[in-house]
Amino acid sequence: MLNPTNLLLLLSFFAVRTVYAAFGYSTSGSTITIDAGSSNTLVIKVNNQSCDITSLVYRGAEYQYQSTYSHIASGLGSATVSVTQSGSYIKVTCVTSTLTHYYVVKSGDSTVYMATYTTAEPSVGELRYIARLNRSLLPNGIEGSYTDLGSSTVEGSDVFRASDGKTYSKFYSSVRHIDDQVHYVSGTDVVISMVIPNPTSYETSSGGPFHRDINSDRGASYHALYYYMNSGHAQTESWRMGLHGPYAMVFSRSGVPSKTLDVSFFGDLGVQGWVGTSGRGTVSGTVSGVSSSYQRVVHWYNSAAQYWVYASSSGSFTSPPMKAGTYTMKLYRDEFEVASQSVTIGGGGSVTSNIASQEAAVTPLWSIGELDGQPGGFQNADLQEHMHPSDTRMSSWSAKTYT
Repeated sequence: MLNPTNLLLLLSFFAVRTVYAAFGYSTSGSTITIDAGSSNTLVIKVNNQSCDITSLVYRGAEYQYQSTYSHIASGLGSATVSVTQSGSYIKVTCVTSTLTHYYVVKSGDSTVYMATYTTAEPSVGELRYIARLNRSLLPNGIEGSYTDLGSSTVEGSDVFRASDGKTYSKFYSSVRHIDDQVHYVSGTDVVISMVIPNPTSYETSSGGPFHRDINSDRGASYHALYYYMNSGHAQTESWRMGLHGPYAMVFSRSGVPSKTLDVSFFGDLGVQGWVGTSGRGTVSGTVSGVSSSYQRVVHWYNSAAQYWVYASSSGSFTSPPMKAGTYTMKLYRDEFEVASQSVTIGGGGSVTSNIASQEAAVTPLWSIGELDGQPGGFQNADLQEHMHPSDTRMSSWSAKTYT
């Protein structure tokens, strides 16, 4: 039986837990504090002058690096920041002359949802979100990007060599956008994931399905988790303006969240640039002339948007919900383009557009690997994406005999 003192302590504990887990926000000075009201508690703080996230407390632990904060681009410096609550959603809106960034917290959900609307490229020449996270609590990530292990630079200032001859770079964390919906860092009993949910969150990014950019960087001070929408690292087409995302930073105790994260509620939040289902259509069809032993990728793009999809084993495909307009439509055998045509889509409708390889039938005299737009078949091809050519894990080149 509980004595009065123990009973009072127990009631006080539950009272504190109840207050801590209440969904809502408060403002004090330059800080907006938002409590997600989730069972695995998440409380974030946003600076209402700069739009920086200054605190990310999940289950009582601070995961935000405290010397430099998390933000869009390299930080907005200053912005007009407002916060509103509508039912189960709290929205922070950060406005500059050329960019509007949104943070959204949903009641009961340990997730920071985001979207970014642009009318011009940021002055730093790239559009990204960077979460600067507590490295000591989040030591695990993509091994190739553990730049803190480097003791000297190999080239420039972004590729490092460790004492054992292994090489590391933030660029070695990259994954093709068509395959990159979730990447994460983790620690004991915590996973923080950047989720770019299918099917339309890359639509205003640039570079196409095979473009790749930095996902993470475990440096000497903090563990950075990124979402790159565009950059000058390897620019292949003009930047697109409009709404980028939605995307999300998801907190969990284990496992990786689904890439099909539901972000449809953004349509009810007055987010600039949002295009609903009535302004979108789909393209369905069948690919032909490319063996099913290859990945068959269908890609649509114009100056406003881009989309892609893998064809099924039978060759059938249906596009993501695309903004109404006229698109160039391409077919790839893995990453090698074999067909191109045009298609027009109306809002709220669907069209059929089959696509067949236009490649001339040839019999090569000899070949190294496959004609698929990738370096497979060459020495060290399986390592090139994640380490420098001077890395000690690379096999030495020597004379080869081909038949």
